[in-house]
Amino acid sequence: MKDASVIIGLSNPKSPTNIGAVLRAAGCYKADAVIYTGTRYDKAAKFQTDTKKMAQTIPLSGVESMLDNLPKEMKIVCVDFAEGATLLPHFQHPDKAIYIFGPEDGSISQDVADRADHVVYVPTVGCMNLAASVNVVLYDRLAKQENIIQSDEHIRQNRDNKNNLRVSTK
Repeated sequence: MKDASVIIGLSNPKSPTNIGAVLRAAGCYKADAVIYTGTRYDKAAKFQTDTKKMAQTIPLSGVESMLDNLPKEMKIVCVDFAEGATLLPHFQHPDKAIYIFGPEDGSISQDVADRADHVVYVPTVGCMNLAASVNVVLYDRLAKQENIIQSDEHIRQNRDNKNNLRVSTK
């Protein structure tokens, strides 16, 4: 993880379905690793939900603390409905960050939030599930980058094999 630019940190996730979807998001948006705390996922991991097999290319690791052994330049970004948090559309993503998300049925622990460089929230009506939140935050990071790839070749290389849609010119 010492060369990582983007790490996804999950606080005691409970749903294997969400972990599979988080791994897919990590692959789509080029996260370098996914780490998690707690024991609930380990008990549910037998339900394989990583449909794109991203765990073969993106490390998925259980850890005691998400904040141990981080590179000095890595910023801690907590994502939660926390009072005083920054609205995601107004947030400037750091070059290197660990994005920490709370469990589906709780919040990020106060001691982790207290160590954060930033705390942000997604302005929704009600809560999204864990995987949806990860997707939105990673998409926001990508959308705010200056070097976004825009080409038909990029589309052809990355879409599903049954998708051949073209926009017609009128």
